[in-house]
Amino acid sequence: MTNIGVLELQGNYALHHKIFFDLGINSKGVKLPKDLDSVDGLVIPGGESTTMSLLLDRFRLRKPIIDFAKENPIMGTCAGLIMMAKKIENESKVVPLDILDITVNRNAYGRQIMSNKVPINLELNNESICIDATLIRAPKITALSDNVMVLSKIKNSPAVVLQGMHLGMSFHPELDGLTIFHEILFNSLSK
Repeated sequence: MTNIGVLELQGNYALHHKIFFDLGINSKGVKLPKDLDSVDGLVIPGGESTTMSLLLDRFRLRKPIIDFAKENPIMGTCAGLIMMAKKIENESKVVPLDILDITVNRNAYGRQIMSNKVPINLELNNESICIDATLIRAPKITALSDNVMVLSKIKNSPAVVLQGMHLGMSFHPELDGLTIFHEILFNSLSK
């Protein structure tokens, strides 16, 4: 039986659990390194990336997550995407995990009061799917390597990226009950 972990240090991890529950997929909270031993994939939720970076170190999860990523898929939303990046522009407090070969600019889509939804097209399996993306202090992907596939854009900037088995997005699909990204993560485990 497949179990997907949801990092429960900070952020709205409960909505990710709800989506997995609605899909009939087992999910478990990850708060300590040993929790990674009982999961096959991981979601790093949105939240506040400075706090998340500090808590990864406090709970000694940084290296275990980096090691976990070598064999298992990880999905990051908003701050989770920031944490998965290789580099963060103009930032010294957040130490990224270097899981996705991308550079991000934190809060590039504006402050909290500028939160909004934008329609985007997701290109998947030779099909284009229109969805709404909820942006809350969202990061913008400003650079990526050739081995990172862009599945969707917001105003010509990558918004959903896939590199190998790792998936990241600038927005919060869990706030809108979008299940497609959780399904992609789960389906990568089923292969």
